[in-house]
Amino acid sequence: MHELSIALSLVEGVLEQAEKQGGLKVEAVHLRLGILSGVDKEALAFSYTVATEGTPLAQSRLVIEDVPLTIHCPSCGGERTLSTMQDLSCPVCKTPAQEIVNGREIEIAALEVAA
Repeated sequence: MHELSIALSLVEGVLEQAEKQGGLKVEAVHLRLGILSGVDKEALAFSYTVATEGTPLAQSRLVIEDVPLTIHCPSCGGERTLSTMQDLSCPVCKTPAQEIVNGREIEIAALEVAA
């Protein structure tokens, strides 16, 4: 289960950043998670709970934003959001995708901290 290692790295990074900022109390971690990241959202949420046990993040929430699959179409020049991973072609002109713009992310978007 690689979600646990991702959660452990996430917790380590957030704790490091909170300490750099003067020991902030983090209430929520906002994460952008792409559909092609290979990460199971529910497994990551569970792993985050396990990884935060006994740390200053133990009562924090993990808020996951799903990032859809977006491609750049070389034929019509637009960025297109795909409704499925099964057909990686432009929904407008049907040209096969050559460039994925979004959908692979695993990134911290924001931290909510106590005032």
